[in-house]
Amino acid sequence: MIKFTKNIFLFFGILSGVNALAQSTTNSPYSRFALGELTGTSLPQTRALGGIGAALRKPTGYNNINLSNPASYSSITLTAFDIGLYSSFNSLTKDGRTEKNFTGSLSHVVFAIPVSRYSGLSFGVLPFSTMGYRNRQSVKADTITVNHIYNGDGGLSKAYLGYAHQIGQHFSLGANVSYIFGKLEQNRDAEFPYDAAALNTRNQVTRSVGGLSFEYGLQYFTKVNKKVKLTLGYSGSASNKLNSSLTNLSTHYTKDATGNENIALDSTTFKESASNLKLPLSHRMGIVFERADRWLIGADLTMAQWSDYREGNSNPGLQNAFGVAVGGQITPDITAVGSYFKLVDYRLGFKYDRTYIALNSSNINQAAITLGLGLPLPSTRSTFYKINIGAELGQRGKLDNSLVRERFANIYLGFTINDKWFQRYKFD
Repeated sequence: MIKFTKNIFLFFGILSGVNALAQSTTNSPYSRFALGELTGTSLPQTRALGGIGAALRKPTGYNNINLSNPASYSSITLTAFDIGLYSSFNSLTKDGRTEKNFTGSLSHVVFAIPVSRYSGLSFGVLPFSTMGYRNRQSVKADTITVNHIYNGDGGLSKAYLGYAHQIGQHFSLGANVSYIFGKLEQNRDAEFPYDAAALNTRNQVTRSVGGLSFEYGLQYFTKVNKKVKLTLGYSGSASNKLNSSLTNLSTHYTKDATGNENIALDSTTFKESASNLKLPLSHRMGIVFERADRWLIGADLTMAQWSDYREGNSNPGLQNAFGVAVGGQITPDITAVGSYFKLVDYRLGFKYDRTYIALNSSNINQAAITLGLGLPLPSTRSTFYKINIGAELGQRGKLDNSLVRERFANIYLGFTINDKWFQRYKFD
């Protein structure tokens, strides 16, 4: 019980840094739409598998938390704690010009606990979406030059609590209740770089979001033969509504001789309003074949009805999204004594998505190759440690039709602990 109390204090200590989850962790021009760039629910170990998760349960004797399908929580046999970091290197190219960026952040803090032999629960905090972009357009009329600057910042986080129960020998049902919260800020500036007497203008729109969402999942698992198991999975999210508070502020400002911005001179507009955000229905279906503690291979299909997304009563031109993912893992010999590399999980995958964005009569698609490692650390009799590393190497958008091509390398690092809690010790 002492160990449980220490871990609870550790959890709430880490939550003191939850604000980091809601900060911008992207530099993508495509994050300016809707709620920003969706971060997904995969942890490093499943991102390395292409992001599959609908049919994942317990690919090795180690307990990993699979947030892509809450039905998987019933496979948890030891308390699992997972915390991770995220970093991204991206290169943006348009009209022959290239810009490179780097971002990094805390990515997740999650727990899973077995409740009984056939049930388990999970809870934690992770990012939901992130926004971060800056774009400049110069317009010249006669002798007057105006720079139109568009930038956005912020993000949404998700705190969740989920439970799953196995029914009979082949089925598991699970569900999450989540609270999505955070702030998104978007600015539109008009600056006169060659006229020191001119007043620059800024329109700032800040959206504060908070509300409950509901996700659910089902898994069916059976043996194909004595060594190979088949799992089929489905998970989805309801068409949830979130509360949204909108602030619209317009100001005038000037810049000094060095280009630094001075304090705003005045505000010409200040409006506050409240509305709802309607999230879309989403679906994920998957299949996994696996031999326990040796290998697995699987695939997922995802769909989301973003054409039904609403900000108040309007849809900001979004389209339905879909994606496919495939991935596999090999562990050469989980019982090896003389070779550490035989204990390592080797992961590889691929994913393709048609996003909810369409610009200039073109769909904004993205594709990535994924890879990663599961590195076991020295353990005790009842406590097991593993470092999970995942990487995504891919591209979003293209150079045609005046679009931006974004190439990215996303690196994910997770530290996972398996431990026994709530033990009743016996003394002779």
